[in-house]
Amino acid sequence: MREMQRKIIEELKVQPQINPQDEIRRSVDFLKAYLKKHPFLKALVLGISGGQDSTLAGKLSQIAIQKLRKETGVNYQFIAVRLPYGNQADESDAMDAIAFMNADQVVRVNIKPATDAMVASLEENGLEISDFNKGNIKARQRMIAQYGIAGANNGAVVGTDHAAEAVTGFYTKFGDGGADITPLWRLDKRQGRAMLEVLGAPRHLYEKVPTADLEEDRPALPDEVALGVTYSDIDDYLEGKDVAPDVAVKIENWFQKTRHKRHLPITVYDEFWK
Repeated sequence: MREMQRKIIEELKVQPQINPQDEIRRSVDFLKAYLKKHPFLKALVLGISGGQDSTLAGKLSQIAIQKLRKETGVNYQFIAVRLPYGNQADESDAMDAIAFMNADQVVRVNIKPATDAMVASLEENGLEISDFNKGNIKARQRMIAQYGIAGANNGAVVGTDHAAEAVTGFYTKFGDGGADITPLWRLDKRQGRAMLEVLGAPRHLYEKVPTADLEEDRPALPDEVALGVTYSDIDDYLEGKDVAPDVAVKIENWFQKTRHKRHLPITVYDEFWK
């Protein structure tokens, strides 16, 4: 195994194989313990895209909430949030995911007016906002909405970050990368898929081609195209398997380039900025 590969696996805590049932229980217990540790919290809030990651995080959240209600008699709630930019092409997948979760509440916030207003305000200052930049603004507007909903419901925002996403930094800093609790952290893509299979999720949700779908010039651009490497190769790398040298270099380059995303704001006491 490459030395960098060993260090990355150690940092992201990925196991070479998992028992899906055990990891489902581990994530549910983790979510329950977090809420019980902070008695002012009464809800979990999560944006639902209709893809694998939010489907799994949402199902785990709903299970945890249901168990807590039964155990404590407290009216904990799971709030699934739809955050379209106007009309979303995969709206049906998102609603299928919410139906599978059996979410307690569903809230819909159209982020288009807020996003367009922010872009217009920036452009009034002579700035040119690229399509890529606007995509990141969309992601941050979605997180603003989720924290607004959480604030109104004494809730915590659930994140969908997992190891295959973390290693490449394939998320928006302070956008979908912002959350209070991340129950999928430590898992790669195929491990999350295995958990959804055990949970009985509709196949089209976890077999769906992953896409951030933030750019208007390149709508529904697959993650694997943007990254230049497949999730299968990323998962193999994270599980300690041999991958082609050029694949390993790509993954390690993404890891190094996006270190700032996996770190709190830098202070003078931090080392890697030097």
